[in-house]
Amino acid sequence: MEYQGKEIKKGIKLHLIHNDKFKTNLVSIFLTTELNRENVTKNAILPAILRRGSQNMPTQEAISMELEEMYGASFNCGIDKRGDNQVLKFYMESINDAFLPEGENNMLQTTIEKLLEIVFQPLVEEGGFRQDYLEQEKNNIKQVIEGKIDNKARYAIDRCTEEMYKGHPFALYKYGYIEDLETIDAKGLYEYYQELLKNCKIDIFVSGIIQENSYDIINQSQEMQKLEDREPKYNKTTLEIIPKNHEQIIQESMDVTQGKLILGLNVALDNEDMQYDALIYNSILGGSANSKLFQNVREKASLAYVASSSYLKAKNNIFINCGIEIENYEKALKIVKEQLEQMKQGDFTEGDIEVAKKGMIDAIQTIDDEQDTEIMYFFGQEFCQNKLDIEQYSNRIEKVTKEDVLQIAQKVEIDTIYFLKN
Repeated sequence: MEYQGKEIKKGIKLHLIHNDKFKTNLVSIFLTTELNRENVTKNAILPAILRRGSQNMPTQEAISMELEEMYGASFNCGIDKRGDNQVLKFYMESINDAFLPEGENNMLQTTIEKLLEIVFQPLVEEGGFRQDYLEQEKNNIKQVIEGKIDNKARYAIDRCTEEMYKGHPFALYKYGYIEDLETIDAKGLYEYYQELLKNCKIDIFVSGIIQENSYDIINQSQEMQKLEDREPKYNKTTLEIIPKNHEQIIQESMDVTQGKLILGLNVALDNEDMQYDALIYNSILGGSANSKLFQNVREKASLAYVASSSYLKAKNNIFINCGIEIENYEKALKIVKEQLEQMKQGDFTEGDIEVAKKGMIDAIQTIDDEQDTEIMYFFGQEFCQNKLDIEQYSNRIEKVTKEDVLQIAQKVEIDTIYFLKN
C-alpha cells in the first residue's frame, strides 16, 4: 500500500492510496466544515438531497441506471461528526479497470466523473433544490432524529456527551434538530450549499489500483476548475479541555429494562504525541476482553452485561459504557471508580502493556485490509498536527511503556456520570 497526498488548490486535497489487494476502486469526497447550531441541520440534510439527482442524472433511478451500466457500481453518502466538525461524506465504488473485459479501461475515470457530478453539480430548479425532494428528505431526517431514542445504548452516550459539552459545539447532534427543519427552504438551502463549497475543507480520496492520470482527471475536471482557493473553515484536533463539571451526575428515566451507565472522562494531555499512550491506557482500562472493566465489573462482580471504554482522540475523552441491572447502579459505579484509581496507582503489569500493544498493532496492521478503513485513517490524519503513516503508527505504539501509561492515568478525571434508568 502506498499513499500520496497532493494539493489541487488551497484547501482542496487529493489523496491517492495505491493498494492492489482489491478488485475495486473506491472514490470518496469529504466536505468538512465547522460544527455549529446554525447550520448543523442544513448540513445533515444536504447529502440526502444530493443523492436524489444531479444535472445529468436528475433522479435516483437515473443514478441507479448509470451505476448498473458501470458493472454494478455502488454509491453511498452520509453525515458524520469529527471533533468540532461536521463532515459530508460521499462514496462510489466500482470494479477496477484491470478486471474489465478487454477493450474497456476507463471505469476509474467514469467513477470519478460521476461522483464529482453528484457532489458539485446538483439538480437545481428555479434557483434552488427540487422542492419535492427537499420535503421528502426533511421528513426522513425528522424520523431519524425522532428515532435516536430507539438505540438506548447509543442514546445514553449521546446524552452524556450533550451534558458534558453543554454550550459547546461537540454537544450538537450530527443529524440536527426537528425545530430547524421548518425554516429550511429549497432556494435558501442551495444558496447555503454554494457558500459551503466556497469555504469548506475538501478531501478527495482514490483507493485501489491507481492510474497515473488520476490526478489529471480530477484537476482538469470542470468541477475543480470552478472551485477556488480557500482558507477552509474547520477545526483541527485540540488538546484543550473544556471547563470541568466535577463529576456532575445526570439521571434520566425512560421505559428501559436495563440501566445504561456512562462516564465521560477528560484526559488532560500535554502534547499530541501522548494520544498514543492514551490508546494503550484505554485498552487496559476497558478496550478489550482482558481489560479491568470487563474482568472486574462484568466477569468477577457480575454487575454488567456490557463493561467497556473507548478513547475519543478528537476530543481527548474516554467514555466508559456499562449496561447494568438498574438496582446495581451504586455497586457498579463504585467498582468502575476503583478501576480508575487502580490505574492511577499503577496496578497493572508489563504483561498488560504488552497484550494491549499487541492487540493495537494487530488492529493497525489490518487498516489496509478494507478500503474505507484505510481512507478513514488517512482522513483522520488531516486533523493531526503530526501526521503518521501506518508503519509509523505501529512503531509509536510499540514504544509505549508502563511509565507512559501511568502518566496518562494521572491525567484522567471524571467529568460527567450519566445514568439512564426506568
